[in-house]
Amino acid sequence: MNILSTDICIIGAGPVGLFAVFEAGLLKMRCHVVDALAQTGGQLSEIYPKKPIYDIPGFPEVLAGDLVKNLEKQIEPFKPTFTLGERVERFTRLDDGSFIVYTVAGTEISCKIIVIAAGLGSFEPRKPAIEHLALYEGKGVNYMILDPEHYRDKRVVIAGGGDSALDWTIFLANVAKEVTLVHRGTTFRGVPESAEKVQHLAEAGKIKLLLKSNVVGVSGEDKLEAVTISFNNEEDVVQETDYFIPLFGLTPKLGPLEDWDLELQDGAIVVNTFDYSTSIEGVYAIGDINTYPGKLKLILCGFHEAALMAQSAYKYLNPDKKFTLKYTTVNGVPTL
Repeated sequence: MNILSTDICIIGAGPVGLFAVFEAGLLKMRCHVVDALAQTGGQLSEIYPKKPIYDIPGFPEVLAGDLVKNLEKQIEPFKPTFTLGERVERFTRLDDGSFIVYTVAGTEISCKIIVIAAGLGSFEPRKPAIEHLALYEGKGVNYMILDPEHYRDKRVVIAGGGDSALDWTIFLANVAKEVTLVHRGTTFRGVPESAEKVQHLAEAGKIKLLLKSNVVGVSGEDKLEAVTISFNNEEDVVQETDYFIPLFGLTPKLGPLEDWDLELQDGAIVVNTFDYSTSIEGVYAIGDINTYPGKLKLILCGFHEAALMAQSAYKYLNPDKKFTLKYTTVNGVPTL
């Protein structure tokens, strides 16, 4: 088997991992990116590609999927290579200090630096305990919304009380034929502004808001046709629908990361905020996968971490070279 060779192996092709390619490329370091998902972008592509993001500097508003496309275009000059659809299983350190990274599919990557940018690690949706729910998965029961247009002129029931449930209720109110939001409580966990918008939509008759209620059953022949909703102190009601979307958040799992002898805290990798190095020399962790005092799980914070990591990695690989900070406004973008 041929072993792929690179300067830096980046584990995770989310926005922070992609931007790390750019920062490394500015310093003429080659990168190979590995991700368990079949496409780049991480959660931005997998969960909410059509959802707007408002806190990326220079973009008053940008769709998650478009941000991924822009990042891909930004790193083109550096010709990164990718292994997608393969999860990293382990890595070993060789006598010369370099690493071999192994995927579950048998791919081997030889590198001098490892950068873990795996977001929340692997994740799966929290599923409600509803009998026969699994029978309708992909047949009217979805746990995430990839393309809102898929629900145009359809009847949709959303369950949940967090930001995702509120945001998608607001968004689909102008897309779907009918939107019903079911929430077991009377107050929401999401941001107050979103909760107010949902309340206004309900008062205007643009959505149906059912509080102190739960979806307790699903039914249909070859696909989902109806859900059963239990109201507080009232009889259950069967409501016809085309889609049921429970949005109860994601359950993050570190997976193999837990066995990599890295210092962990509350399911995240402990790093030195000087350069986001881990407890293993030559291994860095950036983005949502790491933790430190004052940590904010924001994309823009991950971009900052990627920049400092890349400078440290360059010094690590070139201890005898003097490092000089270069500005793209002066030097432009180099190519590899």
